[in-house]
Amino acid sequence: MTQVTTPTENFSLDIPKHGMPVTIITGFLGSGKTTLLNQILKNKQDLKVAVLVNEFGDINIDSQLLISVDQDMLELSNGCICCTINDSLIDSVYRVLEREERIDYLVIETTGVADPLPIILTFLGTELRDLTSLDSILTVVDSETFNQEHFQSEAALKQITYGDIILLNKTDLATPEKITEVENFIQDVKPDARILHTKFGEIALPLILNVGLTPKDEYIPYDDDDDHDHHHGHDHHHDHHSHHLENDGFISISFQSERAFDVHKFENFLTEEMSADVFRAKGILWFSDSELRHIFQLSGPRYNLHADEWLTPPKNQIVFIGRKLEPQQIYAQLTECLI
Repeated sequence: MTQVTTPTENFSLDIPKHGMPVTIITGFLGSGKTTLLNQILKNKQDLKVAVLVNEFGDINIDSQLLISVDQDMLELSNGCICCTINDSLIDSVYRVLEREERIDYLVIETTGVADPLPIILTFLGTELRDLTSLDSILTVVDSETFNQEHFQSEAALKQITYGDIILLNKTDLATPEKITEVENFIQDVKPDARILHTKFGEIALPLILNVGLTPKDEYIPYDDDDDHDHHHGHDHHHDHHSHHLENDGFISISFQSERAFDVHKFENFLTEEMSADVFRAKGILWFSDSELRHIFQLSGPRYNLHADEWLTPPKNQIVFIGRKLEPQQIYAQLTECLI
């Protein structure tokens, strides 16, 4: 096991001439996937990285929280990437491949409720296997809030089962005993996974990019020359493994308004009124008593607000993800918080 907490400098990769490397970042709700992606983008140096961001919901908050990636980011919104895999993901990868400018690397951030297997099979069981090279599945785990109740979620367990690298994130918030407990659980589920420790998603990029860890042969048990078998195998697995949202019961609720929130009413909503079945919430908030925009992140019982400057006209955008949520109740409660 390797423990790493700081990114390296002056890092470069020997990118092959063909077969664009692909890294898939997965991990349960609130584990820190977007923070990790920002670290990759900050430390990529002269590496040209294209990014696909998938949101479970019809407001793409994460794409607004990423540091600038010029025109090299595509959004896959309003749905879980692994449930709409054949159309939106393949089309988006082709859009990257067809660009005239150099692209060295593709990084995909999935939703927190994605099952990685259909995504893996899209790269290994379709024509994309000849155009790209699936490098690793990177699973981010919140080492403080991790518990076995997460695995009432089919997707959360599969994220560890199919992870080549497990990033134990937020290790500064967890006790040594808790970290050991999490490591032991992961090693039981995935004995050959590479476990790395991180804070704020900071990691030396050579440890996670161009590592060649995805065991491609394990996912393709059929003859490479038999296209029918390829597609049949992919479709079979996709059909079999894409019901996790229904099984887990997750839904997403999105709220937008051109009016500002009263900060005290919104705080009361969070602490006194919000359903305990909300697992994750994130948004860009406008409060009437502030000229700043507020980036809102909630994961389990923890939430925080980070203020910075508005780059667009102010408005409220917020997404809630959880089980057994009542959309009309949450809409009404949030509307009560508006000025």
